[in-house]
Amino acid sequence: MKHFLRMLIQVCLYFYCKFLWRCLKFVMRKLTGRCELQRICYNTKPGASRTMKIETSLRESKSKLLQTSVSVHPDAIEKTIDDIMELKKINPDINPQLGISLQACLLQIVGYRNLIADVEKLRREPYDSDNPQHEEMLLKLWKFLKPNTPLESRISKQWCEIGFQGDDPKTDFRGMGLLGLYNLQYFAEQDATAAQQVLSDSLHPKCSKFSKAEWEKKRVDKAIGYSFAIVGINITDLAYNLLISGALKTHFYNIAPEAPTLSHFQQTFCYLMHEFHKFWIEEDPMDIMEFNRVREKFRKRIIKQLQNPDMALCPHFAASEGLINM
Repeated sequence: MKHFLRMLIQVCLYFYCKFLWRCLKFVMRKLTGRCELQRICYNTKPGASRTMKIETSLRESKSKLLQTSVSVHPDAIEKTIDDIMELKKINPDINPQLGISLQACLLQIVGYRNLIADVEKLRREPYDSDNPQHEEMLLKLWKFLKPNTPLESRISKQWCEIGFQGDDPKTDFRGMGLLGLYNLQYFAEQDATAAQQVLSDSLHPKCSKFSKAEWEKKRVDKAIGYSFAIVGINITDLAYNLLISGALKTHFYNIAPEAPTLSHFQQTFCYLMHEFHKFWIEEDPMDIMEFNRVREKFRKRIIKQLQNPDMALCPHFAASEGLINM
């Protein structure tokens, strides 16, 4: 009975707050002469703060047009903006900046949704050793990480040198499918120097260039390494879950002036690999069995950072100048 009453109270509060909010929106429109979308665009700076407020406003609108605008095809965004302006009785000649701002927000919102679909497609595609493209990507990964060491054969214990568990890496991609390989290859190719350094440090943590000062203060014999490729697949899983949960919206809405793409996701993976490597050294685990503890602590730190609406995880990738006046 108590549970039923609690549920009833929560439902009543929900509808009461919703009704109160609609009344407040009506009053604000009468007082300011502007609809909620206008107030958000004119009073909130570009980036995640604005886009997330616009997204919430559209999703919670009683208008079907506004509700569905967050899931239109990118090519239909311009027409959707025109329809919204007409619905809200906003003259685009008097309010030209509003259309530009709404378009920028919708590009990000729709782009994020499409990015999830692209990432999910890669995650669901299993590694196929009979697929020449898959095999080529895997061999390139070795070449980028070990440019001075030829791979003796496709099935080889050498794969353990870059952090795979056995002599055939295909079995390690089961959890994240091709997404894990895509991310690892991107890191190894686009950020080759850093990737090779992180690989070296993971094998020889006592000699880590990133942690010289730390190791001077600690017992060097405690230095614990990790399997580079396996951790890369695990960090891919972390990035994937941050994406589908919506946690990465803050980051992507701040760095992508238009639609976030797979490249943005892969750049974020590179950042997470850098940061996890440093975090692992700072945590100084007793053994590899502490990996899950360290990983969970790292995940919580990243989520906390993403709760800041101004957060950009890797600002060196940001195209912030493109956000000005949008």
